[in-house]
Amino acid sequence: MSDNSAPRWGSEMLSVLRIVSALIFLLHGSQKLFGVPATDQQPPLMSLMGVGGVLEFVGGLLLLVGFLTRPVAFVLSGMMAVAYWMFHAPQNLFPTLNGGDAAILYCFVFLYLAVVGGGKWSVDAMRDSARRGL
Repeated sequence: MSDNSAPRWGSEMLSVLRIVSALIFLLHGSQKLFGVPATDQQPPLMSLMGVGGVLEFVGGLLLLVGFLTRPVAFVLSGMMAVAYWMFHAPQNLFPTLNGGDAAILYCFVFLYLAVVGGGKWSVDAMRDSARRGL
Protein backbone atom coordinates (compact mmCIF):
# COMPACT_ATOMS: atom_id res chain seq x y z
CA MET A 1 0.00 0.00 0.00
CA SER A 2 1.50 3.30 -1.02
CA ASP A 3 1.31 6.58 0.87
CA ASN A 4 -1.10 7.87 -1.80
CA SER A 5 -3.86 5.41 -0.82
CA ALA A 6 -5.05 7.42 2.20
CA PRO A 7 -5.99 10.57 0.27
CA ARG A 8 -7.59 8.49 -2.48
CA TRP A 9 -10.01 6.74 -0.10
CA GLY A 10 -10.01 9.32 2.72
CA SER A 11 -13.40 10.87 1.99
CA GLU A 12 -15.09 7.50 1.54
CA MET A 13 -13.62 6.17 4.79
CA LEU A 14 -14.72 9.36 6.54
CA SER A 15 -18.24 8.57 5.35
CA VAL A 16 -17.93 4.98 6.60
CA LEU A 17 -16.80 6.25 10.03
CA ARG A 18 -19.77 8.65 10.11
CA ILE A 19 -22.30 6.01 9.03
CA VAL A 20 -21.14 3.27 11.41
CA SER A 21 -20.84 5.67 14.36
CA ALA A 22 -24.29 7.11 13.64
CA LEU A 23 -25.91 3.67 13.37
CA ILE A 24 -24.54 2.52 16.70
CA PHE A 25 -25.31 5.88 18.33
CA LEU A 26 -28.93 6.01 17.17
CA LEU A 27 -29.46 2.53 18.62
CA HIS A 28 -28.79 4.04 22.05
CA GLY A 29 -31.55 6.56 21.34
CA SER A 30 -34.00 4.00 19.99
CA GLN A 31 -33.43 1.89 23.09
CA LYS A 32 -34.23 4.83 25.37
CA LEU A 33 -37.21 6.04 23.32
CA PHE A 34 -38.79 2.86 21.95
CA GLY A 35 -37.26 -0.01 23.93
CA VAL A 36 -35.61 -1.34 20.75
CA PRO A 37 -33.31 -3.23 21.06
CA ALA A 38 -35.18 -4.67 24.03
CA THR A 39 -34.55 -3.07 27.39
CA ASP A 40 -36.31 -2.78 30.72
CA GLN A 41 -35.28 0.84 31.14
CA GLN A 42 -37.20 3.48 29.22
CA PRO A 43 -36.79 6.89 30.82
CA PRO A 44 -39.58 9.49 30.76
CA LEU A 45 -39.31 11.61 27.62
CA MET A 46 -39.02 14.87 29.55
CA SER A 47 -36.19 13.60 31.77
CA LEU A 48 -32.48 14.22 31.18
CA MET A 49 -32.11 10.66 29.85
CA GLY A 50 -35.23 11.05 27.67
CA VAL A 51 -33.89 14.24 26.09
CA GLY A 52 -30.56 12.43 25.62
CA GLY A 53 -32.45 9.65 23.84
CA VAL A 54 -34.09 12.17 21.48
CA LEU A 55 -30.70 13.74 20.70
CA GLU A 56 -29.15 10.31 20.17
CA PHE A 57 -31.92 9.11 17.88
CA VAL A 58 -32.55 12.27 15.83
CA GLY A 59 -28.87 13.26 15.78
CA GLY A 60 -27.93 9.71 14.83
CA LEU A 61 -30.39 9.75 11.92
CA LEU A 62 -29.09 13.11 10.69
CA LEU A 63 -25.49 11.92 10.90
CA LEU A 64 -26.39 8.63 9.25
CA VAL A 65 -27.44 10.42 6.07
CA GLY A 66 -24.90 13.19 6.50
CA PHE A 67 -27.36 16.08 6.73
CA LEU A 68 -26.17 19.15 8.67
CA THR A 69 -23.23 17.03 9.74
CA ARG A 70 -21.04 19.75 11.23
CA PRO A 71 -23.57 21.43 13.56
CA VAL A 72 -25.21 18.13 14.57
CA ALA A 73 -21.86 16.51 15.30
CA PHE A 74 -20.79 19.56 17.33
CA VAL A 75 -23.91 19.34 19.51
CA LEU A 76 -23.53 15.58 19.96
CA SER A 77 -19.84 15.94 20.81
CA GLY A 78 -20.76 18.36 23.59
CA MET A 79 -23.53 16.06 24.75
CA MET A 80 -21.07 13.19 25.07
CA ALA A 81 -18.59 15.35 26.98
CA VAL A 82 -21.34 16.30 29.43
CA ALA A 83 -22.45 12.66 29.67
CA TYR A 84 -18.93 11.58 30.59
CA TRP A 85 -18.35 14.24 33.24
CA MET A 86 -21.88 14.09 34.68
CA PHE A 87 -22.50 10.33 34.77
CA HIS A 88 -19.23 8.45 34.38
CA ALA A 89 -16.40 10.48 35.89
CA PRO A 90 -18.04 10.82 39.35
CA GLN A 91 -17.92 7.01 39.69
CA ASN A 92 -14.22 6.77 38.89
CA LEU A 93 -11.85 8.91 36.85
CA PHE A 94 -10.63 6.02 34.68
CA PRO A 95 -12.89 5.40 31.66
CA THR A 96 -12.23 1.66 31.68
CA LEU A 97 -13.51 1.49 35.25
CA ASN A 98 -16.45 3.90 35.01
CA GLY A 99 -17.95 2.66 31.71
CA GLY A 100 -17.37 6.00 30.00
CA ASP A 101 -15.01 4.88 27.26
CA ALA A 102 -17.78 4.92 24.63
CA ALA A 103 -18.82 8.44 25.66
CA ILE A 104 -15.23 9.67 25.22
CA LEU A 105 -14.88 7.93 21.88
CA TYR A 106 -18.19 9.34 20.58
CA CYS A 107 -17.20 12.79 21.85
CA PHE A 108 -14.00 12.84 19.81
CA VAL A 109 -15.40 11.11 16.71
CA PHE A 110 -18.21 13.67 16.63
CA LEU A 111 -15.77 16.52 17.25
CA TYR A 112 -13.75 15.27 14.27
CA LEU A 113 -16.92 15.17 12.12
CA ALA A 114 -17.80 18.69 13.26
CA VAL A 115 -14.47 19.89 11.89
CA VAL A 116 -14.16 17.89 8.64
CA GLY A 117 -17.80 17.27 7.68
CA GLY A 118 -19.58 14.15 6.53
CA GLY A 119 -17.42 12.98 3.65
CA LYS A 120 -18.18 12.12 0.07
CA TRP A 121 -21.24 9.94 0.75
CA SER A 122 -23.42 12.50 2.51
CA VAL A 123 -26.40 14.70 1.81
CA ASP A 124 -24.18 17.67 2.66
CA ALA A 125 -21.72 16.72 -0.10
CA MET A 126 -24.58 16.27 -2.60
CA ARG A 127 -25.99 19.68 -1.68
CA ASP A 128 -22.56 21.30 -2.03
CA SER A 129 -22.09 19.69 -5.47
CA ALA A 130 -25.54 20.85 -6.59
CA ARG A 131 -24.80 24.40 -5.42
CA ARG A 132 -21.58 24.46 -7.41
CA GLY A 133 -23.41 23.04 -10.43
CA LEU A 134 -21.37 19.83 -10.61
